[in-house]
Amino acid sequence: MGSSSAPAFDPRDPLGLDHALTEDQRAIRASVRQFCDRRIEPHIAGWFERGEIDDIRGLTKELGSLGVLGMHLQGYGCAGMSATDYGLACLELEATDSGIRSLVSVQGSLAMYAIHAFGSEEQKTRWLPSMAAGEAIGCFGLTEPDHGSDPADMRTRARRDGTDWVIDGRKMWITNGSVADVAVVWAQTEGGIRGFVVPTDSPGFSAPLIHHKMSLRASVTSELVLDGVRLPGSAVLPDVTGLRGPLSCLSEARYGIIWGALGAARSSLECALEYAGSRVQFGRPIAGFQLTQQKIADMVLEYTKGLLLATQLGVLKDAGRLRPEQVSFGKLNNVREALEICRTARTVLGANGISLEYPVIRHMNNLESVLTYEGTSEMHTLVIGQAMTGLAAFR
Repeated sequence: MGSSSAPAFDPRDPLGLDHALTEDQRAIRASVRQFCDRRIEPHIAGWFERGEIDDIRGLTKELGSLGVLGMHLQGYGCAGMSATDYGLACLELEATDSGIRSLVSVQGSLAMYAIHAFGSEEQKTRWLPSMAAGEAIGCFGLTEPDHGSDPADMRTRARRDGTDWVIDGRKMWITNGSVADVAVVWAQTEGGIRGFVVPTDSPGFSAPLIHHKMSLRASVTSELVLDGVRLPGSAVLPDVTGLRGPLSCLSEARYGIIWGALGAARSSLECALEYAGSRVQFGRPIAGFQLTQQKIADMVLEYTKGLLLATQLGVLKDAGRLRPEQVSFGKLNNVREALEICRTARTVLGANGISLEYPVIRHMNNLESVLTYEGTSEMHTLVIGQAMTGLAAFR
């Protein structure tokens, strides 16, 4: 068993994981990477610094043309690709910026998935084709100012008035909210929690921007305000009642985060590796010093383990066997380790690590949000703890 037939070691793919991808998967990854390099990378640092995306509607339409909006859904103009295909796209999008991946995740895995999984045929045909094309933007209203980790206690209420529904409430930290054409809003009713498809031009609906963020600055984040929003009876999602609806949507989005966070980690790792090879101190590149090599070794170990974890979860998802507890494994581990990779990469760059001339501080700041949205580390820890012990420790 000699090593003469082994390929050369590739620092960009140290365990040869690309070999496990199909030719189509590599092509999907390449097309998303090329799009990001051409369309987003030249502008993303400026968007982050200014806290706004230029022509977000135009960008969303281009993402629709690329085929990544709802790409893992079947029919209604969606691409119907595999879980691994979608994961690879999320990784490439977040290697550019978490805010761009968030736009795609909220559109496809939250708003579109909710309509696709639980909507009426009328709702599906009305919204999904235009959302897949990026011509209509969606958002997902679950989190409230006082209710994040405990959505069962949400205060938003929907009441019957004849054949109509009337919704009152507030939602907070809603990606895409201020630019959305449609919002999937979850509310308490007499019969339990229900989802509603809410056109954002409905009287009584508004979505003020949230300002002063230091994270996800290249992302639209809003509050949703619903003051007596009147909707027809057909606005309710007919096929789900209770928390199963929003939580299943969150599992879809968390799966994309499992892959996406690795994109931020990879970008920071590659930046640190390149910088360490060119930065000379004490007469030689800092990559030649033991402590720097320890950082690089630790970063690539955690990145590669995260990629193996994401790949296994993709296999389970495509087989219809992925459980929410397993999603918690991926979300907890990969975001936590990706953030640590970004922080370590920042130290390799020294003072340059805080400059937007390099992507590291931007990824690091963004992952502070990714760490706590769609399930905090504490919540995912308790999900795994309950799965392992059979005992719930949430209350």
